[in-house]
Amino acid sequence: MNPRRWLIAAAAGLLGVTQALAQNQHFSDWPAGTDPREIGKRVAEAFVPVPDMEMPSHGHKALHYSHVATWTGALQFAQLTRDEDLRKRLVDRFDRYLPANAAGVPRTNHVDAAVFGALPLELYVQERLFRYRLMGLTFADAQWDLPLADGLSSQTRWWIDDMYMITALQLAAYRATGDAKYLERAASSMVAYLKKLQQPTGLFFHAPDVPFYWGRGDGWVAVGMADLLRDLPEKHPSRKAVMDSYRRMMAALLSHQAENGMWRQLIDRPESWEETSSTAMFTYAFVTGVKSGWLPEDSYGPAARKAWIALTGYLTPEGLLREVCVGTGKRNDIQHYLNRPRVTGDTHGQAPMLWSATALLK
Repeated sequence: MNPRRWLIAAAAGLLGVTQALAQNQHFSDWPAGTDPREIGKRVAEAFVPVPDMEMPSHGHKALHYSHVATWTGALQFAQLTRDEDLRKRLVDRFDRYLPANAAGVPRTNHVDAAVFGALPLELYVQERLFRYRLMGLTFADAQWDLPLADGLSSQTRWWIDDMYMITALQLAAYRATGDAKYLERAASSMVAYLKKLQQPTGLFFHAPDVPFYWGRGDGWVAVGMADLLRDLPEKHPSRKAVMDSYRRMMAALLSHQAENGMWRQLIDRPESWEETSSTAMFTYAFVTGVKSGWLPEDSYGPAARKAWIALTGYLTPEGLLREVCVGTGKRNDIQHYLNRPRVTGDTHGQAPMLWSATALLK
């Protein structure tokens, strides 16, 4: 190689290493009991014996979306950490959903039910068995049966939760197939939701008629945007709009983070309680942004580290997260949000702990 070219290449490589180190300086040297590999393993192992949680769905019980999110997160963590024993147990557990008449498989046209398809698609990415692909794509394609006049899914309901539910399924289909139509569905839906729901503050109301910044609801948005940005090409026509909205939201979240690293049940209400599932989701969005170079490391790195360490203090020895808000539908009543029960080990909280652990280890 030409010596000059060799020097340029070496300098570029050194710069890349330097940037990588800068992006990770806050994501190493963990205090005892907070290492993401250790925490993720505890949370994943805690999930394995938990009975499958199902939700009523038009007279039929289907696997709950938060259970799907936790299962998928555990699979991704096991793959990243090369824990083949854990991964095999998670794969084998899905066998009972494969028969055509299997109980627990959603049979209704609803966004919360449809996200089930992301689980077999993750299994396909890891196992490359056609039965998983076929099952997952059935849900991804059904989500766009009879689309609305504007091209959006008929499952569109304008709740901020959907910005994760729709994105998770369509991105899983894109990652499994490489077919750009799935990426376009996710991107067009995200942009439409952003235009309709993001407020001047940068945060999101639970729905157009519910003017409250509910923590986990905004958490679904933060995760959905971060995941979409991981796959959107730099020159994609929707990327700038999504990135701008993501950065506005991250800046707003940074300004509302409590001194101890946590976020609250209602993000902008200091009288509301510190809630863990939303904090774990925001942690994931911060870590992903820092490691991807979308957010400045000097401000978001310390915030993400503080949030992660705070979260580990809410974890039981068995790997169950405390102070998780229960499942919450929209209601134009502030007390509805402030008075929601808090539980331990709910998969709404277990899932983002696994996502965050995996993001920190990447």
